[in-house]
This record gives sequence, structure tokens and C-alpha cells, in this order.
Amino acid sequence: MSTRFFTNHGEQTLFKKFQGVFTSNTDIERFDALVGYLRSSGYFALRPYLEKVPHIRILVGINVDAIMADYHRRGLLFLADPTKALDEFRLWLRNDIQSAEYKRDVETGVLQFMDDVISKRIELRAHPSKRLHAKLYIFRPVGFSQHKPGAVITGSSNLTAAGMGVEDQVSNYEFNVLLHDFDDVQYAAGEFEHLWAESVEILPKFLTEVRDSTYLAAVVTPHELYYKLLLEYFGQSIEYDPNALTDLPEGYKRLSYQVDAVTSGFRLLEKHGGFFLADVVGLG
Repeated sequence: MSTRFFTNHGEQTLFKKFQGVFTSNTDIERFDALVGYLRSSGYFALRPYLEKVPHIRILVGINVDAIMADYHRRGLLFLADPTKALDEFRLWLRNDIQSAEYKRDVETGVLQFMDDVISKRIELRAHPSKRLHAKLYIFRPVGFSQHKPGAVITGSSNLTAAGMGVEDQVSNYEFNVLLHDFDDVQYAAGEFEHLWAESVEILPKFLTEVRDSTYLAAVVTPHELYYKLLLEYFGQSIEYDPNALTDLPEGYKRLSYQVDAVTSGFRLLEKHGGFFLADVVGLG
């Protein structure tokens, strides 16, 4: 059965569709994305296919509900507020960086995304007044016309690793459709242009300030560097409190170094699938 619809099941993922469109249409001139959520993991996976695309724009929805609630509490009429939109985006971006898994490729992806915005490789904006839940990906080739229509994808997938189906173990169930008709692509492009004109630009200075307020800062203090070393070497185990362990059998002592060994072994199992456990001869 042939259908334009697809999910993140098997080979029918948004990421596979992106691969197909970009590799089969090497003259894509414009790529526009309207998303409710943006994660560097999604952008980082997609970036190799954007290398030769000269015009890239990403429009991100923000948590307008939170801004409206603040206005209502103060008895004010909610209007589009670019300052509030930027504040909300700053909070979201900083939390996204701080809560991301601490891995080299994740850090590389975040920094690459920020560098691309700062260097104007991509244009990034946030919409200050609408609840943008729509997801829209528009591909327009050189000479866009009825005879060369490009493509548009719309559905439920955000520009994240889970939404795109990049990582099978964490992929969301999504429902999307890929369209190639000129009228569909043109209509989607028109809607995007309308929303883009209403949006507020995310300036390079803004991203630099957010980056430098996190562990990704180019210049860090010795104290911050020490924390980064602990995160890199010990991972999540540094947040574990061995004294909180209370379910040992009667007669057994709670020894911190043994609990640390169990925690370390568990992390090694997660990372490598196995480990060697060896004991030393006591000298007491």
C-alpha cells in the first residue's frame, strides 16, 4: 500500500524522510522549519544534510501560556511582548543545556548549533504571541515553481532526536505526512512567511550570553572546571548518597566504599555491557 503518511516505526522515520529529500534533491535552496520544541540533538543529526543549503530558517514556539498567566495575575491585557518572548526562550535554552546528557557529542551538537546561529549560518526566531503547536518543514529548490515544487512535511514531530526517530530506544511515536504538490508547498511557505514576519530575532549576542552562563562557557573558573571534571569522570554516581541505603539484610554493615563499587559496576554495565571485578589481598 502506498501512502504519504509515515510514523517513526522502522525505516519510516522523519530522519529517514529528511535524508531522502535532501539526497534526492541536491539543489534545495531554502529550508524552513516551524517547531514547538527544538533540541540541539535533532539539529546536530540533521546538520550534515544542511551543509549545502544556503538559506536556513528555524521558527520556534515559546511557552505563551506562562506569559499569559503572568499578565492575567497582574490584571493586564496580553499583547505580543518580544522581551517576554526572549526571556522565555533564554530560560528554555539554558535549561535544555543544563539538563542534557553530559556526553561529548551532545556538547559538540549544542556548540555547533550556537555557532551556526552566531555566524548567521542559520536564522533563528521565536514567536511572541501565538501558541505554536504546529510542526512544518519546507524544502524549496532553486527555481521553485509548479514544475519544480519541492516538498513539505507536517505532522507531530519536533526537531528533536526523539521526534525525528534518530535514536530507536527513545523515539516517540509520531504521525506525519510528506507532500510534493506545488499548491501544498506554496501554501505552507506562505503561512511560514506570515509567522516569520511576526517573530522576534534571536541575536548572536543573546546566544553567547546563554552559553556563557552554563558549563559550556569558553572561559571557566578553576572551581567550575573541577565540577566539570567530576561530571566527566564519575557521571551520575556523584549524586548518589550511599548513606541513604536502608534495605540491607540484618547483620550486614553499610560500607560506603562497597556501595561505591556497586554503583561504579552498574555504570560500567550501562556503558560497556560488562566489566571485570577483582579483589586485592588485605594487609591487616
